[in-house]
Amino acid sequence: MDLQTLLFMFFGGLGIFLYGIKTMGDGLQKVAGDGLRDLLDRFTTRPILGVLTGIVVTGLIQSSSGTTVLTIGLVTAGFMTLRQAIGVIMGANIGTTVTAFIIGINISDYALPIIAIGAFLIFFFKNHKINNFGTVFFGFGALFFGLSLMGDAMKPLRGAQFFTDLTVSLSDHPLLGVLVGVLFTVIVQSSSASIALLQTLFDQGTITLQAALPILFGDNIGTTITAILASIGASVAAKRAALTHVMFNVIGTILVLILFIPFTHLVEYMQATFALNPKMTIAFAHGTFNVSNTIIQFPFIAVLAWIVTKLVPGEDKMIEHKPVHLGEKFIRQSPSIALGQGKKEVLRMGELAEQGLKEVSGFYKTREKKHRELLPQIEDALNNLDKVITDYLVQISYHSLSDQDLKTHSSLLNTVMDLERIGDHIENIMELVDSQIQNKVKFSESAIHDLDRMFELTSSTLHQALESLQEDNESKAGAVLANERLINRMERDLRKKHIQRLNDNKCTGTAGIVYVDIVSNLERIGDHAVNIAQAVIGDV
Repeated sequence: MDLQTLLFMFFGGLGIFLYGIKTMGDGLQKVAGDGLRDLLDRFTTRPILGVLTGIVVTGLIQSSSGTTVLTIGLVTAGFMTLRQAIGVIMGANIGTTVTAFIIGINISDYALPIIAIGAFLIFFFKNHKINNFGTVFFGFGALFFGLSLMGDAMKPLRGAQFFTDLTVSLSDHPLLGVLVGVLFTVIVQSSSASIALLQTLFDQGTITLQAALPILFGDNIGTTITAILASIGASVAAKRAALTHVMFNVIGTILVLILFIPFTHLVEYMQATFALNPKMTIAFAHGTFNVSNTIIQFPFIAVLAWIVTKLVPGEDKMIEHKPVHLGEKFIRQSPSIALGQGKKEVLRMGELAEQGLKEVSGFYKTREKKHRELLPQIEDALNNLDKVITDYLVQISYHSLSDQDLKTHSSLLNTVMDLERIGDHIENIMELVDSQIQNKVKFSESAIHDLDRMFELTSSTLHQALESLQEDNESKAGAVLANERLINRMERDLRKKHIQRLNDNKCTGTAGIVYVDIVSNLERIGDHAVNIAQAVIGDV
């Protein structure tokens, strides 16, 4: 074959392989359901559970990078601490070896029939579960088909003198092999693809075990680039989690290079003892490296956390997403006491909503990143508390309650719904300000002044409503109801002024759309604040 055909086969095969990995991972994730984030959130309370969860999630989505990025997202959102994240990252490194073991089975001859089965399940059934299994089969077959194409393209390398010389150099200089592994994984953004290529080269006899192992270690370091990219612009905690991923793999590689000769003998021993084929030999080497690395470094999770905290200084504003006042023990003790705890948590949720309105107002006025960064955390916290508090209040309702407690119970349920909706409107305003910045939309001086007044009135109304709830003060709640007319009148006045500015050519159509939408969302926040006050009075 000519060079062009070889290049087309190699890069085409690489593309099919990467697509197969992604498709199979997406299919497995759909088959498993959408609870992977919840799985990471719920089962990472202790580092050892984090490791196990990291293994499971990575095995399901077939991507350690995907698990790490998901983990960084949870750290950024405040759902997970740095120590919990380190455990998950260690588990993800073990979980990623599943792909290498799958490839080690070596069923490339059946790749096309497997693709055909997947396509049949996708296109000839209307059941979504069957379609998801079809996606898994299609990706599984595509993985092996792409690998087969890459293997065919690399066969001529076995007789090429330059590649023979390179293999000798890699065998004599392990650090060079590590560098090759890092660079290739960074380029293709998939350690699975790099290791699969390495398995194929070793299977063809193109590369020796002594040359292959350092590349394997480099592949593990290279995969951390995805975590680094995911942490750019993220919180300090997310940057620390990404750095931990790098440190974990670099430290492991240093340790195994120090013990390179014994490690090589161990792999050769496993190959002879278990009669492993070449591809499975690399898979076992990969698994042994990652499991050993995790066992060695696991006792030092606290030390790793301390080191990255020193290397990435700074304070991170973290929003507490989980409830701090609730507990089933209160329900068992007394429904009335449990209701009091529920009220405390609802008020804390209200404080978060107030903080969200303050931050989005600051973002609108200053465009500062510090305000923008907290808003997604607050929205996630409000959504989580909405679900948790509602479930808690429902449990309380199964017990007998006094008339006063029933009124409080109804008030709290309604308030939780209103606070969650306030969070949605705050998120809408954030996105509108994002759009304003991206499209370089400017408001007139009069529009800015009017919008500032609307923010102030809405904020004060929400604060008064929450005060009336905290004190159960119907008088203060009545004062909030009086604000409803003010908010509605201001919303109408601002719309009229906006139309006048359009007529006077003082405002563009694009600016007007953003402006009116911000005003509308503030008016809706005011309505929900009024609903909270009405719930206090009992007029719902």
